[in-house]
Amino acid sequence: MEEINLKELGAYYLSHITFALIVIAVILIMGCIYSVVIKKPLYHGTTSIVLANPNTSSTITSSDIQVNKNLVETYSHIIKSRKILSDVVNQLHLSYSETALASKVSVSAISDTEIIRISVSDRNNQLAAQIANKIAEVFMKEIVDIYSIQNVTVIDEAIAESTPYNINIAKEVVLYLLIGIILSAIILFVLFYFDTTIKSSTEIEEKLGLTVLGNVPIVEGRNNL
Repeated sequence: MEEINLKELGAYYLSHITFALIVIAVILIMGCIYSVVIKKPLYHGTTSIVLANPNTSSTITSSDIQVNKNLVETYSHIIKSRKILSDVVNQLHLSYSETALASKVSVSAISDTEIIRISVSDRNNQLAAQIANKIAEVFMKEIVDIYSIQNVTVIDEAIAESTPYNINIAKEVVLYLLIGIILSAIILFVLFYFDTTIKSSTEIEEKLGLTVLGNVPIVEGRNNL
C-alpha cells in the first residue's frame, strides 16, 4: 500500500474545500427535505395499568404483591393476543387487521413494579391514544372472563400527543451534517489516493529523485506568437 503524506492530503482537502461544502450542502438539503416532506410523523398513545389487590380487604400482603408481579408477564402477552386486538379492531372499526395492529402495539412492564405500559404508534395522534385506551378497556374485561378476578386498574389514560416521536429536526440536521462531512471526506480521500498526477516540483524531487532546474510559468490572457 502506498504511503500517504498527511501534509499533502491536508493540502488536497483544502484545495477542494468548495467541493466538500457542495457535498455537505446537498446531503443537508436532501436530508431536510426527507424529514420535513417525505418522512411521515408518528405519534405514541400510551396508557398505564396496574395490577391491584384482588382481595376485598384493604390489607395488601406481600404474597398479593408477588402474585401480581408474576402475572405481569402473562398479562403482557395477553394484551397483544389475537383475541384482544381483534376486538379492538372491530369496536373501533379500524381499516387494518389485528396482525397489522399488533405491529403498532408495544407492551412493557416497568421493572420491580406491577405496572404495565401499553403504547400504540400511529400517524394519527388522536387514533393512537384512542387505540391504547381501547386495548386497556378490552383487556380488563377479558381478564375478568379468564381469571374471574378484577385486579387491573388504569392509572394513566392515553392522551393525544402533539409532537411526533420519530421526528426531531435539530438532531436530524446535526446527523445529516455529520454524514455530509464524512461522505465528502471519504470521496476526497479516494480521489486523492488514486490521483497519480504531479502537482508540484517538490513532488518530482521527492518521488523521482530528480533535481528541478527551473519552472516554466503559465501565462494567461495573451497569445503566444
